[in-house]
Amino acid sequence: MRIGLVCPYSFDVAGGVQFHVRDLAGELISRGHEVSVLAPAEEDTPLPDYVVAAGGSMAIHYNGSVARLAFGPLAARRTRRWLADGGFDLLHIHEPVAPSLGMLAMLAAQGPVVATFHSSQTASRALRAAYPLVRGSMEKIVGAIAVSEDARRTAMDHLGVDSVIIPNGVHVDYFAQAEPDPRWQAEPDRPVVAFLGRVDEPRKGLKVALAAIPPVREAFPGVRFVVAGAGDAVAALDHLGGERSVVELAGPITDAEKAALFRGCSLYVAPQLGGESFGIVLVEAMAAGAAVVASDLPAFSRVLDEGDLGRLFHLGDAPSLAEAIIAVLTNTIATADQTARASRAVWRYDWSTVTERVLAVYDTVTGR
Repeated sequence: MRIGLVCPYSFDVAGGVQFHVRDLAGELISRGHEVSVLAPAEEDTPLPDYVVAAGGSMAIHYNGSVARLAFGPLAARRTRRWLADGGFDLLHIHEPVAPSLGMLAMLAAQGPVVATFHSSQTASRALRAAYPLVRGSMEKIVGAIAVSEDARRTAMDHLGVDSVIIPNGVHVDYFAQAEPDPRWQAEPDRPVVAFLGRVDEPRKGLKVALAAIPPVREAFPGVRFVVAGAGDAVAALDHLGGERSVVELAGPITDAEKAALFRGCSLYVAPQLGGESFGIVLVEAMAAGAAVVASDLPAFSRVLDEGDLGRLFHLGDAPSLAEAIIAVLTNTIATADQTARASRAVWRYDWSTVTERVLAVYDTVTGR
């Protein structure tokens, strides 16, 4: 099958949707399909050979974050040319109503379209504004996928599109077999608490994690907090005073470094405040064998099986987070049992399983 995948977000920066599209393309190619990916990217950006750059992008506030999207006459021309050259049996558009390439591709599409909805939004001016532009093209979607129940509800409530839920994928073996990095290796008297996310994006919850440090340090004087991710974290650390000494800024890290961090840390903390429809990073941490402590967002609660696979704390509540971290580090036998269950459960998210389910949708919409 010849498949065209459209990514709305720029490949110049790392992000969950970009990784999802990249990994799905790789899996499809490994199974013998011909795949081309259209994505925003500058001409000099290093890209896999199956990715076609649609040109530069603009930073736009979207879904509580800053996304790099491509829109306008140049992007539209390149999208139409890519579609004309591709001769695709099927077009798979990710985030079709984001003001970017997905919307442009859906407007110009001629054949069957599969759409994947990633975002979770309870009230969105952006979606309400975009809907009139794409309303006439929504009937082109003959197969709809949502990565979570939250994303499915968003697509239904705002667009009237029902979807089958197929979660984000993870290469479980990649994380399970990673070698710990000595820089971030936990020791019996020096536990490591890891945070990963854009450090200056409020919804990622870094301030909540930092506010939990004093009681955790009182219980475990040797604790280390490793903060990884792009952005300026200095301002967030200014108020810590003496607690600043236990925080290590790793900065942006590669996929390999992420896997090594998760393999070596005592636990991964996800204090996000909202805007999360799934929680792929939780799955990655569980695949690596790390204990997980996460805010009780509905999406995170579902990934953690309502607390069976990881510990949940009250959203935005630093004392609750500190209590959860201390409990995980103190109750080592219970924590080991929980991480073992999580390591088995994450196989439901392995790309081998996820790709089969995506292909089943493809076969349905193409009549194969």
